[in-house]
Amino acid sequence: MTDWGCGEMSEITAITMPKWGLTMTEGKVLGWLKAEGESYRAGDELLEIETTKITNVFEAREPGTLRRIVAAAGAMLPIGALLAVAAPASVPDAEVATFVAAFVAPEPVAEDAAEDAGVVPHEVEAGDYRLRCLELGSGEGPPLVFIHGFGADLNTWMFNQPALAERHRTLAFDLPGHGGSTKALSGPVDGSSFAADLDRALAALGIERVHLVGHSMGGGIALHFALWQPERVASLTLIASACLGEEINGAFIDGFVKMERRREAQDVLRLLVHDPALVGRQMVEDVLRYKRLDGVPAALSAIAAAWFPNGWQREGLDPVAAEPQVPTQIIWGREDRIIPLAHAEALVGKRPVHIIDGAGHLPHMEKSGEVNRLIGRFIAASP
Repeated sequence: MTDWGCGEMSEITAITMPKWGLTMTEGKVLGWLKAEGESYRAGDELLEIETTKITNVFEAREPGTLRRIVAAAGAMLPIGALLAVAAPASVPDAEVATFVAAFVAPEPVAEDAAEDAGVVPHEVEAGDYRLRCLELGSGEGPPLVFIHGFGADLNTWMFNQPALAERHRTLAFDLPGHGGSTKALSGPVDGSSFAADLDRALAALGIERVHLVGHSMGGGIALHFALWQPERVASLTLIASACLGEEINGAFIDGFVKMERRREAQDVLRLLVHDPALVGRQMVEDVLRYKRLDGVPAALSAIAAAWFPNGWQREGLDPVAAEPQVPTQIIWGREDRIIPLAHAEALVGKRPVHIIDGAGHLPHMEKSGEVNRLIGRFIAASP
């Protein structure tokens, strides 16, 4: 997850502002979790960074010692700017100071620079729909496919897809009615229908077998796909998944469909996370902007009615999750206020279940490093 740049002195490592997601150009340092002179291990949290979407922790990719903090709390810096310097204790302070003085901060990243690099979504024909798809990474074996939840889009994987793309080919789709995909719905929108849309998109890309990662409603879609075509699913990761029981926070679903103003949206979206402060202003604005697009209100209403009528989940596939024909793991935030944790706890002993502290309904965003490690290890262990 972290961006590490090495300077001319081989023992000194620059810790720089990472790029999370396609549209991020800068981040705000909220606070450091390690002090100068403190050593850390790979995976340790070094600092908190606020993006326009949501706050995320910056994790160490490799062990080291934090020698110099350059960016103080409150600093707003562009992608690639120097945050801190890591070096062994044996490196003299003078060399660390020289490294900091010689570091050249990059120009702010423009959106067209990402386009020039080819890191932009493209459209995939899936029957009556055109689905927006973001592809990152390469590698042998089945690619990793991300499926988002109700009202979200492929940007929900902004902290996961780039990290996992370091070793795998990855694809994230916008479902019909969502994100940059076709908004007008032309047929059923239940789990089987969305699974068929995914099948058509994969066929258009010539992809036969996949690792599936689904969140919330996307987990339900992944379950339907695995039940329908288990031979095509190398592994299945369900994150706070729908279809594992009947209960759901109906007030959240209803509120999401009906919200029109910033205050309403803020109250609804804060239900998704364990710490309401994690929800950024831009995240609220982006959701409201999406909901104002032609066709979106009708699409969300239709999907909510198909999946969550009267504040309950229509389709419960817990037998599929309990005894699927593919390797399956469950990941859940302990403080989920949308789908009860009990749905995951019911599967303990049947499938690997990982309950993550300090996370709500979005553990893949709130605790992305931990979730990425769980997905990476599970894929590596799958046939």
